[in-house]
Amino acid sequence: MPDVVAGGLRVLFCGINPGLMTAATGHHFARPGNRFWPVLHLSGFTPRLMKPAEQRELLSYGLGITNVVARATARADELSTEEYREGGRLLAAKVGALGPRWLAVVGVTAYRAAFDDRKAAVGPQERLVGDTRVWVLPNPSGLNAHWTTATMAQEFARLRTAAEED
Repeated sequence: MPDVVAGGLRVLFCGINPGLMTAATGHHFARPGNRFWPVLHLSGFTPRLMKPAEQRELLSYGLGITNVVARATARADELSTEEYREGGRLLAAKVGALGPRWLAVVGVTAYRAAFDDRKAAVGPQERLVGDTRVWVLPNPSGLNAHWTTATMAQEFARLRTAAEED
């Protein structure tokens, strides 16, 4: 799954891993029940609701997308602990090379596993990856019933506000 990245992004969003629909289409967060694109718009990151096929347009807003683990699966719980850890190492190297101001990991469980931080919670983290600040966001998957689209958008908006204050 190709990344949507460039150097010096304002926010690099990092999904857990590609789902099967994403892998089939080549577009991040492509499954119809995934709330990433609506939440991105509702939180003010994009001026309109974008479709997954328009993902490259994110670069014009200083935004990008990557994943912790490259392997596509039907569900994130199919990934091994070692895949998460190796993904965290590769992600740290990618962030070091690209230098985004913020790394936004969508999924607290993925962040905990990739960076061996069992106590992490949604929100800004104390950890830096190089000079990049880290924010953990709720997982926008339709399977994540703990967060509504509205509460997710509020958390994404908190990150947007912090990123604009830089």
